[in-house]
Amino acid sequence: MSEVNQELQNEVAGLIVSALNLDTRPDEISPDAPLYGEGLGLDSIDILEVALVVSKRYGFQLRADNADNVRIFSSLANLTRHIAANRSK
Repeated sequence: MSEVNQELQNEVAGLIVSALNLDTRPDEISPDAPLYGEGLGLDSIDILEVALVVSKRYGFQLRADNADNVRIFSSLANLTRHIAANRSK
């Protein structure tokens, strides 16, 4: 992973921890572990909160009706790649 994407991934992990008040450090989130259910253990409400924070921070909409949401939110690495490809800020 490039240095820029690693920085973005660290930033996104920090946003997730902050937005959800998780009892974990951003660097403890495995990039390839599932965000939803097993892994980080987020539920659908948590994913909505993360989508809202990401939308505000990076200037693009993550829509609930997007067929790619399962892939986008499958891991920190996939979420970071999606942000890198779509962000306007």
